[in-house]
Amino acid sequence: MKPTALIASTFLLGTATLGDASAGSINYGPGVTNTEVKIGQTMPYSGPASAFSVIGKAMLAYFQKVNADGGIHGRKINLISLDDAFSPPKAVEQTRRLVESDEVFAIVGTFGSPTNFSVQKYLNSKKIPSLFLGTGANRVSEPETYPWSMGWQPNNHAKGVIYAKYILKERPNSKIAVLYQNDDFGKDYVKGFRDGLGDKASMIVKELSYETSEPTIDSQVQILKSTGADIFVDISTPKFAAQAIKRAGEMQWKVLHLLSDASGSLASVLIPAGLEHSKGVITVAFRKDPNDPVWNDDEGMKEYRAFMKQYMPETNPAETFAIFGYATAQTFVHVLEKCGDDLTRENLMKQATSIKDLKLPIMLPGIVLNTSSTSYTPLSQEQIMQFDGTKWVPISGIIDAEK
Repeated sequence: MKPTALIASTFLLGTATLGDASAGSINYGPGVTNTEVKIGQTMPYSGPASAFSVIGKAMLAYFQKVNADGGIHGRKINLISLDDAFSPPKAVEQTRRLVESDEVFAIVGTFGSPTNFSVQKYLNSKKIPSLFLGTGANRVSEPETYPWSMGWQPNNHAKGVIYAKYILKERPNSKIAVLYQNDDFGKDYVKGFRDGLGDKASMIVKELSYETSEPTIDSQVQILKSTGADIFVDISTPKFAAQAIKRAGEMQWKVLHLLSDASGSLASVLIPAGLEHSKGVITVAFRKDPNDPVWNDDEGMKEYRAFMKQYMPETNPAETFAIFGYATAQTFVHVLEKCGDDLTRENLMKQATSIKDLKLPIMLPGIVLNTSSTSYTPLSQEQIMQFDGTKWVPISGIIDAEK
């Protein structure tokens, strides 16, 4: 049996027919019975982004915990999680299977921008709720164009705005150099940064992009250093962020180096770049860091560690991607609880777009989730974190991109 089939079948629960209990006030959509709510997703269990598969595994495990506790209103959550290998054609194939063969109630938590983009029009045309998708791309949270899909994490535009707010407050007279990945990820981030600066966008003295096919970005860093900028906004993914940190350090560019949150990993970025070069870099965060001893006695972290010990013992509890999946699953459970027995796709979307000040115990203090019929991104807040050579340390309060 292939690994992904095993993942799906391990958590596959018996189905039941609706029967007479559906009479009266109980409304069911496809994938829902008296005893089950069947949902689906695709994840990169293989391929170049397989490190992110921990997100899907954590969601499967969290729903297993919920089911062991009795489910939601007596119904157990059956998540069918299939491998898309981070390939858009494969994501299309697997998503069609989930909708047309497995007849899932909704898509929840599918990871990746290219994979989500490849199925977004299809799912919206079928009016399939696609909730809490694992991408910061703005496009997955545009209700006027795609009313049946929504993201979860702060989108890339919001992150750019948050960085701009921080700089305007702390370094209002700076000269800024910008490096960005030449795709939706980089462009959305930079647009948010410019929008956040507003009439102070003239602080940006140089912008350069790079292609993911380039072997290095050394030349871009050299050019940006030559501008005399004292702030370096580096909107790159882990491989290139590590290169940029190392190159800036080797050139002794004394600059405040701001990373995208995609590149805040100690193992994947800061250590390869060299901790001596990484000290002082900045990123943003909205979840508690299991690597930070400050949370050792925190109740939310204790719950998370107990969950990991019981349901994911083979996974390092310090793996931040596991927290991402854990919190995404908690958000879906909240929405499902709000649906009660009105388990139609229309009501699922209504409840998903009516989240009010939801506090999840694994989030940083002050972080809340909110949605509305015009705002499809539950999270819009981050905290600025700086690496002290050993760990990330908060250096700001909570910053909200929308306030």
